[in-house]
Amino acid sequence: MKRFYVDDAVFDALPGYCLGVVVAKGIRNEEHNEAITTQMDEEMDAFHQQFEGINLKEYPGICAYRDAFHKLNMNPNKFMCSIEAMAKRVQKGNRLPHINPVVDVGNALSLKYVLPLGAHDIDQLEEDGMAIRFSTPEDHFLPIGETEQEIMPEGELVYVSGHTVKTRRWIWRQSDDGKITGDTSYVLFPIDAFEGINDAQVVVARDELAAILREQFGCEVKTAYLNRENPSVDL
Repeated sequence: MKRFYVDDAVFDALPGYCLGVVVAKGIRNEEHNEAITTQMDEEMDAFHQQFEGINLKEYPGICAYRDAFHKLNMNPNKFMCSIEAMAKRVQKGNRLPHINPVVDVGNALSLKYVLPLGAHDIDQLEEDGMAIRFSTPEDHFLPIGETEQEIMPEGELVYVSGHTVKTRRWIWRQSDDGKITGDTSYVLFPIDAFEGINDAQVVVARDELAAILREQFGCEVKTAYLNRENPSVDL
């Protein structure tokens, strides 16, 4: 059985690291979903109004990820984490594109709770599933829109399946082969956070996402919470 797990070395590098996890099976993602489209539009409007004039770099939720990037020797200004990049775009009044229902619901809740919320096609993972670990020279990454693989440096925090890196620099950029498409029906949603900072928001966001998936897709859903004491979940 495939599983999703966090390597022990990650908890050593990032004390308090935790994740909310949602696994959904049986999604029909090829059809337009008006309820999810509306929710995403409403969350973009709400975020733009709530964060007008706020320095996102000083917002506690964003600071947690910027501090983590510094600990990992990654420049958060050059390699901006996914939630900060999304937040800055919407704060400026720019709209996120509607991609498909799975991507849209993830973006909506990511903005609502100011959390990095990813989505990975479980059917596209290797048989051992996916890990969050530090990279090795055996790993490789396919940038979005490219056809040539990049060989990974050693020691970069990544989401990885086998030796195929799905997200570089932890929560910076997803791979081309990790995209969610209309054919995707079996999805892992990880929500990265830190205990004592935004773990409470993660649990609420996780449970709201699970409820939306059940209501809008009628799919099988299970949830989990990962930390040092509970670092894995079967998919």
